[in-house]
Amino acid sequence: MSAPTLKTPSNPTTTAAPAARKRSTRQNKSMAERLIAPLFLAPTVIGMAIFTIVPILASVLLAFFRWDIISAPEFVGFSNFADIVSDPTVRVSFLNTIVFVIVAVTLQLGIAMVLAVAIQGRMPNWLRVFFRSAFFFPLILSAASVSIFMGYLFNEQFGVVNWMLSVVGVPAVPWLTTSGGAAAVVVLVYVWQNFGFSFLLFVGGLASIPKELHEASALDGATGWRQFVNVTLPLLSPTVLVASVMAIISALQVFDQPYVLTRGGPGDSTRTAVMVIFESAFQQLEFGRASAIGLVLMMLIMAITALQFRLSRRFVFYQ
Repeated sequence: MSAPTLKTPSNPTTTAAPAARKRSTRQNKSMAERLIAPLFLAPTVIGMAIFTIVPILASVLLAFFRWDIISAPEFVGFSNFADIVSDPTVRVSFLNTIVFVIVAVTLQLGIAMVLAVAIQGRMPNWLRVFFRSAFFFPLILSAASVSIFMGYLFNEQFGVVNWMLSVVGVPAVPWLTTSGGAAAVVVLVYVWQNFGFSFLLFVGGLASIPKELHEASALDGATGWRQFVNVTLPLLSPTVLVASVMAIISALQVFDQPYVLTRGGPGDSTRTAVMVIFESAFQQLEFGRASAIGLVLMMLIMAITALQFRLSRRFVFYQ
């Protein structure tokens, strides 16, 4: 008969100590993780605050002052806004900008969609990759350098475009010295350089549409244009919304092409809102007036974007 074993009473302190140490370790680790995240985010947050948020707030505040850098700012209330409303140059520049947006964005989205649909057709993969790269390439170039180059191409005296027209018997066209010609060149140069981004968006949107839907619609007799209108376009509508919002915001801020090609001329025919902001601030040293024009432009961009999202409830379909 074996002797009974004696059980030593467990010490609560010794059993609780490892658990307490584990809890302490977990707490320290979670606290360290909570501290690490803000440290990694700090450079981005500080950069945005210094270079984005503070300038925006300063611009809004400056719109109610008259300031030329040299003298102290003078509070003028809504005087700057009253001045720009009565200034015909500002009114013409905003009208030019709106007309430019309508024409340029329509061409940009139309060309991009047609090319994207064509690229998705039957062709070798290497050729599809080539076209994607070629259409996107102008976007990575400097807008100023592209505009300088295009200015030489459309020059009335020695431009390549007029030389090619002369070959077929067409007289030289004063592209950059007439209102209509200058506006057409600015639109063409802008669309040529920027349609590649919308093109890539449409290519991605078309690739996300299930092929089974096109096959099913083909069995029902919907091919070609009918299939595009009734199947492809509704399923592509979310991409159309994104592309149109980004294209309109970018076009409302157009500056490089008209400034380099025409300096806003002839007259004020190609002067845009951002050009007036630049001229008011850095040529006339009226920074309060420039901030007021920029604030009006920002409100216009926000209003148009809000209207687009509002209208999108009717024509945007999500799968």
